[in-house]
Amino acid sequence: MFNSLMARKESQTLTDAELRLMQIVWELGPSTVQAVVDALPEDTPLAYSTVLTMLRILEKKGYLEHHKEGRAFVYHPVVGRGEARKGALKHLMKRFFNNSPQLLLLNLMEDENLNEDELKLLRQIIEDSGDDQPQGGSE
Repeated sequence: MFNSLMARKESQTLTDAELRLMQIVWELGPSTVQAVVDALPEDTPLAYSTVLTMLRILEKKGYLEHHKEGRAFVYHPVVGRGEARKGALKHLMKRFFNNSPQLLLLNLMEDENLNEDELKLLRQIIEDSGDDQPQGGSE
């Protein structure tokens, strides 16, 4: 069989388009398909049927659930923004950084021009996370 004919493995991560819709639902809260369509930026309009399909995909991926109100389905998030960020970061770390937070952080620090305030904040976060670790050595 040719690789191009094989079914694509379903991804639990969000595509750019799915993320745009999730951001709308996170902002609006429980939303109908029409409410999501109406909230789309004018420069990126999508058809009602496209939004409906994408919301169903997001539900299948476990990001949304729906209930029926009258004739309309109302979608609401079951994954918060923070949880989605953590999942995306873990996916990125696994795919590109050998599951190494250190490698990810080093790459970020090498490739980004962090200002002094950002570096100070990173140092503070690292110091604070060290407070949770058991202290070694004998006293």
